[in-house]
Amino acid sequence: MAMSERPGDTGNRTPGQDRDAGGREDDLDRRRKELDAAILARRPAAGEKDRADGSSGMAGIGNALKLSSEFIAGIVVGAAIGWIIDRLAGTSPFGLVVFLLLGFGAGVLNALRSAGLITQAGIRSSGKDEGGSGRK
Repeated sequence: MAMSERPGDTGNRTPGQDRDAGGREDDLDRRRKELDAAILARRPAAGEKDRADGSSGMAGIGNALKLSSEFIAGIVVGAAIGWIIDRLAGTSPFGLVVFLLLGFGAGVLNALRSAGLITQAGIRSSGKDEGGSGRK
């Protein structure tokens, strides 16, 4: 009788069980190799990665500076206009609060336009109405 390999094993095995274990290992090795090949195919080459990392890092910093300056400029201009209106009309602090909120909205809108997430007013990106529809 065969000795059991595990504490709870009875030692009763059929001849096909050893072959199935080896088949499973072969199948796992084959699938692992296919997965490694798929990962390597999706991964960029070493030269492309170095080029992309070097240029995108500085481009990302430049884009972040541009977006933050668009946002802050809207707030500063809104606050300045509100402060001037408060000084001239004597409505302190209502003009400052109102124009600060308007400046915040304008800053968000400018940042979104600069990022390309929304288009300029009056410009349509879809080509449905273009091309001689006859409407004006």
